[in-house]
Amino acid sequence: MPVGLFRVCLLVITAIVNHPLFFPKENGTVPENTEEIIQKMKEREESLRLEQLRLEREIAAQEATQKALEKAAVVVEESKEEKVRWDMWTALSMVVFLLIELWRQDFQEGNWQDTGGEEDDMAVLGKAFKGVTFPDKAVLASFYEKRILGTTGDMARMREMVEGFADDLLEALRSVCNRDADMEVEDCMGVGSMYENWRVRKPFVCDLIVPFAPPEPYCFCCQTWCSGDSFPPDEQGYGTIKVCRADEDATGCICDKTKLGEDMLCLLHSQVNSTRPSSEMEDLLCFKNTQYLDADQVMKWFQIAVTKAWNRISHKYEFDLSFSLLDSPGALKIKFKSGKSIAFNLTPVVQYENSDVYFISHFPRSSLAADIPSSTHWFLTFAVYERRFIQLVSKTLPANACHVSCLQILSFLHGKQCSLTGPSGLTNYHLKTVLLHLLQARPSQDWAPEKLEARLQDMLKFLEKCLHEKKLYHFFIGNGKVPAELGFPIIFQRAEPLNLFRPFVLRRDIYRKMVDTFHEMLRNMSALINEYTVNIPLAHTNGIRKE
Repeated sequence: MPVGLFRVCLLVITAIVNHPLFFPKENGTVPENTEEIIQKMKEREESLRLEQLRLEREIAAQEATQKALEKAAVVVEESKEEKVRWDMWTALSMVVFLLIELWRQDFQEGNWQDTGGEEDDMAVLGKAFKGVTFPDKAVLASFYEKRILGTTGDMARMREMVEGFADDLLEALRSVCNRDADMEVEDCMGVGSMYENWRVRKPFVCDLIVPFAPPEPYCFCCQTWCSGDSFPPDEQGYGTIKVCRADEDATGCICDKTKLGEDMLCLLHSQVNSTRPSSEMEDLLCFKNTQYLDADQVMKWFQIAVTKAWNRISHKYEFDLSFSLLDSPGALKIKFKSGKSIAFNLTPVVQYENSDVYFISHFPRSSLAADIPSSTHWFLTFAVYERRFIQLVSKTLPANACHVSCLQILSFLHGKQCSLTGPSGLTNYHLKTVLLHLLQARPSQDWAPEKLEARLQDMLKFLEKCLHEKKLYHFFIGNGKVPAELGFPIIFQRAEPLNLFRPFVLRRDIYRKMVDTFHEMLRNMSALINEYTVNIPLAHTNGIRKE
């Protein structure tokens, strides 16, 4: 019974609660809210699906990008490995090539140094000597005595006369110059073949160089191609001269900034603020709007100064003085009333630091040689050291050594050949350079007077080798074996060797002319020597030919 009553009560309560009159509004919206919820759920499902698709696409794109990056990294790594392998092979090939080239040069030099004794020298002559008849010792001795010694006996008197007159002329030049504004001229020095006693061709010409310096408070700051500055290959052997105040460095600073460090920049005395009036620089013989010494300006100044000096002292002499060459500042000629004349060169030069290397304004050269790059580029001459080296070596050689005789004979033959076929790029300075190299390479006893023939053959062989290789190196530049007694500047010993034949490498016509002249000289050598030799039968000549 109680259970039944409880069930009835529960049924009534449930009916009352679910009656629409109690919750009419809420019960009426139930179907509508359900549809909205379902719709929102569908929209949410769709947005989630779209978001899932977007994320899947992004993940796929990232995976593709990662794969591309990994592939690119692999390609770069492979290329690096390939480049490393290629660089290694390239470097290895270059090393092998350099070793072969060094071995070839050493082999050739070894062959040259190991040519054997004097009797075997002719057996190793090059192709140029094929069919050449070479005079023997008797013919050479007779030729040298009658042709060379017979024409050079008055050289000493000529040198003495020219030096005395040059000293007087320079003293007069100092007197006519303004000591406060003009260049200061020092004493002259004799250089070249006349002072090394090997000149054989007439007319005899004395070469004198005259150092000069700027007036106070100026000084010369010299720069060479081997001093660390950038000079192109065709300007090797040249330098520039900058006119500076004595209390400033080459960059134009006067505040002693170098004590603060070489890489410190002075803003107070910079190059921009150190410009000087153009007229002041031109008075110091500089190129227009620069501080660099101009060789053309120096030439004009020196010619005017020499003319004034001669006008002051001309009444003391019974001869006339004139300039023999318009393009050379100091090419002078003395003309006597008898008609005879004496030529000499008085050339202004600038000393390089405290050495006997000089910047020369106008260097005597062949008309076929390369021109000077500009008037602010000065050629360096080592003539003083060359003279000293010959004097130093001569003290160690046997009495009456044949080194000067070899150079005289070769210079004579070359001059005669040029008079027949015209000038070539080969000069007496090249012949002298050959002798200097051989004097250093050969022992002293090899220059005994009885070995004249063998040493002359050595010079011809060496010259033939240089012509074939188009390489004849300057004796002093890059030569670490220069005797310490000479006091030669170390900067030039450490420099790269200077090839005197470099101008002919690209000028094939001049090189061909030079080689042809050398070959013609060899073929005509015996005839030229016999022409000036008397009382020596032709049977004394040795027709030694290369097998």
